[in-house]
Amino acid sequence: MTDTAYTYDELSCQELVELVTDYLEGAMPRELRKRFDRHIGKCTGCRAYLEPIRETIRATGAVTPESITPEAERALLDAFRDWRR
Repeated sequence: MTDTAYTYDELSCQELVELVTDYLEGAMPRELRKRFDRHIGKCTGCRAYLEPIRETIRATGAVTPESITPEAERALLDAFRDWRR
């Protein structure tokens, strides 16, 4: 059993995954952020999950809806529409 199966300070690995966007955007309440930080401080699996997301954000920069052309938006929607099929 890996350490990702455990919970730390009542924040489970699944909860961490669901909260990662708020964490990276700085939109998380202080106490929850402390719990999040404690969890990733102890859980190698969650650290491994978080790091590629951080790298992707750094590599792509901030993409806003306004910065996407209508053609690019259509292409992305078309690509993801068939993704689950």
